[in-house]
Amino acid sequence: MAATSQYLTLGLAEEIFGISIRNVREILDMRSISRLPHAPDFLLGMIDVRGSGYPIVDLRIKLGLPSVPSTEATRIIILDVPVKDRQIGVGFVADCVFEVTGIDDDVIEPVPEVGGKWQSDYAAGIGRKGEKFIVIFDLAKLMATDKVWEPGGAPIGAPRAA
Repeated sequence: MAATSQYLTLGLAEEIFGISIRNVREILDMRSISRLPHAPDFLLGMIDVRGSGYPIVDLRIKLGLPSVPSTEATRIIILDVPVKDRQIGVGFVADCVFEVTGIDDDVIEPVPEVGGKWQSDYAAGIGRKGEKFIVIFDLAKLMATDKVWEPGGAPIGAPRAA
C-alpha cells in the first residue's frame, strides 16, 4: 500500500500548486502589508500576526508571473520555510486556496526535462488529483535563490553582529 502525503493546494494564474501540510502554519485573508524599503520586488513587506512579524512573498512575482490585484479569494499562507539550517516563518500570497488533499507518494512524478531553459527548480515533483496536475513546491529551493528578510531587518544568511 502506497504512502499518502497531505498537501495544501492553491491556485496561481489558473495553475494548481501544492505545499506539504507539514509546512503550513495558518491561512489568512488578505490584509494590509507594510512595505520594506529596498526589498526585492517579490517581497511585498511585513505583516503582524498575533505579535509576530512575517515577511510576505508574492508567489506570482517569485515565479515570474505578472502581479494582479487582490480579490476576495486572495489568501496569505503562513509557512515554516527551510532556509539554510533552520525554519523561518514566511507568508506566501496566493490567488486562492483550494483544499488539503492527499496524494500517493508513488504517483508523484519527477519534473519533466524538456531541454532548453525552463525554470522548474522550485518544483519537487508533479502530482495528480483526478485529471488535474499539481506542481508540488520544494520550499527550500524556491527560497534559496533570493534573500528573504527576517523580522529585525537583516537578510537571512547575512552576518549578524555578535
